[in-house]
This record gives sequence, C-alpha cells and structure tokens, in this order.
Amino acid sequence: MHFLWTDHLPPVTAHPLESTVTAEVCVIGGGMAGTLAAWELTRRGMDCVLLEATAPGMGITKGTTAVLTAQHDQLYYKLAKTYGTATAAGYLHANLDALARFRRLAEQMDCDFEVRPSVMYSRTGKDHLRREAEFLRTVGFPAVYTANPDLPFATVDAVIYPDMAQFHPLKFLRAIAGEIRVYTNTFARRLEGTCVVTDRGRVNARQVVVATHFPFVNRHGLYFMKQYQMRSYVIAYSGAPDLGCTAEDAGDDGFYLRNYGDRLLIGGGSHRTGKRGTGFASIEDFARTHFPGAREDCRWANQDCVTLDYVPYIGRYSPAMPGVYVATGFGLWGMTTSMAAAGILADAIEGKQNPYAAVFDPHRSVLHPQLFANLGTTLGDFLIPTTRRCSHLGCALRYNRAEHSWDCPCHGSRFDAAGHLIDNPAMKDANVTRRL
Repeated sequence: MHFLWTDHLPPVTAHPLESTVTAEVCVIGGGMAGTLAAWELTRRGMDCVLLEATAPGMGITKGTTAVLTAQHDQLYYKLAKTYGTATAAGYLHANLDALARFRRLAEQMDCDFEVRPSVMYSRTGKDHLRREAEFLRTVGFPAVYTANPDLPFATVDAVIYPDMAQFHPLKFLRAIAGEIRVYTNTFARRLEGTCVVTDRGRVNARQVVVATHFPFVNRHGLYFMKQYQMRSYVIAYSGAPDLGCTAEDAGDDGFYLRNYGDRLLIGGGSHRTGKRGTGFASIEDFARTHFPGAREDCRWANQDCVTLDYVPYIGRYSPAMPGVYVATGFGLWGMTTSMAAAGILADAIEGKQNPYAAVFDPHRSVLHPQLFANLGTTLGDFLIPTTRRCSHLGCALRYNRAEHSWDCPCHGSRFDAAGHLIDNPAMKDANVTRRL
C-alpha cells in the first residue's frame, strides 16, 4: 500500500529510549491524539515524555483522510435521544472548539490547511437529514439543509456544515512534535502503576496517558468489550474534479470524498476487521461510474476503533488505575476529537474542570446493542477450532487475502503473513505457521 501523506516527507531520525528517565507525564502513542496531548501538556509547562513504537504519525494517523469537521455522520440527533440535548450540544461544541484551535495553529505552519464546507449527503432520501439539520440549528449551529447538493453524482438531499476544513496531517503533526520530548522506536510493554516499561528503558512518571489507538491494558476498563475495529479503504485519483467541499454519505455503505491538490480521495468499503467486505472494489466501481476519466495514483487501508455509542472514550482509564488516562475510540473522526482530547486530558491532569469531560467519560453506560454484538462475535470466534489464535485474548484469526494479513475479528489485532504484529491491541507476534 502507498500512503499519500508520506510522499516527499523525509524519514524521522530514530531516537529510542535506552535508559530510565523521569517525567511528570508520560504519553504512550504518537498518533494525532497522543502527540496533541503531549504538546498541550508541554505547552502548559509540564515535563512530558511521548513514547511512540515507530515514529509520530506513522501508525493510524498516516491513513486518515484528514478532514477537520464537526460533521460526524448523523450523530447529534441520536446523541440527544440517548443522552439529552446538553450532551449532544457538548459534543458539537467540543469539536467546533477543536476546529478553531486547528485553524489558529495552522496559521503558524505549512500544513496545507484549507477551509471547506462539509457535506453529508443521502442517495436514498431515507437518512433523516432534514431532522439532523433542524436539531443542529436548535443548539446554535447554522447547518443548512438542501435538496440540491452540488455534487457530481446523484443525491436526494444533504446537510451542509459551513466553514469546516482539511489539511495535511503529517505536516501538521511533525511541526508540533518538534516542540516536545519524543522517544521513537520505543514500544511500551506494560504499566507498573505509573511506571512505563519498554524493551530498553523505563519512564518513571507521576501520570500516564494511554493513546495507543486501542488500549493495551486488558485487566481494567473493559475496552476490549466496549469497542471494536473497522477497516476502511481509500484510493486517490488524478483527473477527477475538485468538489469544493468534503463529502460523506449518510448511508452505511456509502463513500466519503475530499480533494488534495490535484487528487480526489475516495474512501469506503468499510467492514469490521476480520470480516469480509467490499474493500477497494466498491470504490473502483464508484469511480468508474462517476469519474470515468480518473486515474488511480495510490491506495491504502486504515483501521478505526468504534465505541458502543460512537463517542470516543477520553478520561480516566479505570478507577483501579489512579493517575492513568486514556484516549481511544475515535471512529472515522479522529482529527477534531484528538484536539478535544488534548484539552480534556490536560485539564484532568492539572485538576481542572473541563466543560466537555462528561460527554467523553469512559465510564458512561455500556448498555447499548453494540455491546451484545461485540460479545457475540468474541464468543463465536473463541469457539472456532483452529490453532491460529490472536496473541491478545486468543480469538481465532482470519486470513485477509486482499492485504495478505491475519486479522482478529474480535478486537482488531492484525499480523502479517508470517505472524508479525501490525496493529494492536495485541502486544506480541502470533503463531500462524500452518499452511494456508
């Protein structure tokens, strides 16, 4: 796979941890969430260390489409129905504040920041977009409902979020990572209280933030029950039009689109990790139908953690782990919520009250239908008779022929064809030596 955002960027010089160091706070995971959290803590004057298994942004962040928007599917009406209007409004304004923060920071760096409206469209007219727009207006956001979205393919209606944005995620992340203390090529193996143990050294910290995409401490927090992982696919095309916006299908099997320079990025084909899906094939069909002159430049796949109610978990890891915090479950919308997480976590560590903390509390109710779907999937895969088991919690692995990997449908760990670890929450390689 060829990731667009890594083009023309020089490699990061390796700087692994090779001794024992001390810090007020240790952040584990150098994706957008972890790097922003470490940057915010450092900006506030704290002695903060960031640990990253490879280099900042080279995990999940390099596969994002990097849209900066508060348009997170049809979430707001559902949130209000489940938790009340105040919670839905809190989620909205947390993301709008995060977008404003990105905008201010982008003025100080070259990260290809562009203001663009965000369009959530429906190709069936059955996605209740008018209802979503009306609710957003009641909580102070000027969403626009339209039956004539200006898109180069057939739609029935849409909601337009004005003044959203897009950017180059790795240019941005490298700029802020240059302002913090980072140890690259450093894999955090375990926590001993708030001491972080790696292969070649330790960080003795007073407080710890776990921002490792999927939390790796299984004994507490029940994150392996409270979320699952999705694979999604993106193809970048040249010779396609500039949409003038970012776009997202409100349907479950639709496509999301944005431009970058002279390329059009089309994403879709999503499915639960370890299960079958349409993958790149559905994007190819969509592009052939609607952009017949477009030429493929590159393609890649990415992985997202999805929570029970589609709201990230940001806050204390577990009541049984004092001084440890978590940021996970960003779904397909990890950019603005990563910025929101940085503020929420920094305030928590400083003992301050954050106005949005309750919205993202990791210990909110788990009584959602998705919990039972997750448990059913895990039980079913435990019972499959095979010796190829995930090194995380022992679920049966499935071979992914499209990407030549072994994938776990329970919690989303992935291994290459030889069993080497690609994606967590597993912490070590898997034995897959039997013939396919």
